[in-house]
Amino acid sequence: MAREIPDLQAVVRTGTGKGAARQARREGNVPGIIYGDGKEPTAINLNYNYLLKRLRQGRFLQTLFNLKVEGQADQHVICRGVQRDVVKDLPTHVDFMRIHDESRINLFIHVDFINADKAPGLKRGGTLTVIRHEVELEVVAGDIPDHITVDLEGRQIGDVIHIEDITLPKGARPTVARNFAVANIAAPSGLAASGDEEAEA
Repeated sequence: MAREIPDLQAVVRTGTGKGAARQARREGNVPGIIYGDGKEPTAINLNYNYLLKRLRQGRFLQTLFNLKVEGQADQHVICRGVQRDVVKDLPTHVDFMRIHDESRINLFIHVDFINADKAPGLKRGGTLTVIRHEVELEVVAGDIPDHITVDLEGRQIGDVIHIEDITLPKGARPTVARNFAVANIAAPSGLAASGDEEAEA
């Protein structure tokens, strides 16, 4: 399932440099820049409260946005950096990069787990230990998956789920070459403790 591309509203910022950026902040905006795709960088402003709400929704750096700037054609962008106030941890500047739909980009994609009720290891008291809640994948910008799915059906205590065990969306591939672990089903604490005692004996 491809992730829906949400809109992001901005306006062109007149003037450049620190003075214009400070003026933008005084007016309740966060200054930003759009670059890439062989075009001249564009200075923009985003409403502070609007941007803060978007940031708090999560996955801001992993989302492809349809940036709407008054007087310009819509363009697909991805955020490549949010500068924050070192004391208040609030946004002071944002950088966006223009993206073609056919471009390949690296993004962290959320991992969903299904069929926990069909995993014998969990029914016996085992615990699902998630090593990676998100996995970095190289994906096509125009078809970013909303998530990847791990099917727990039939999984036993001691099973380790690696990235190669997961069916990835079409066009997506891991950015790391090795077959890394995403999750495992650990033994119940009581069972693990008794196993440790037997090992010591």
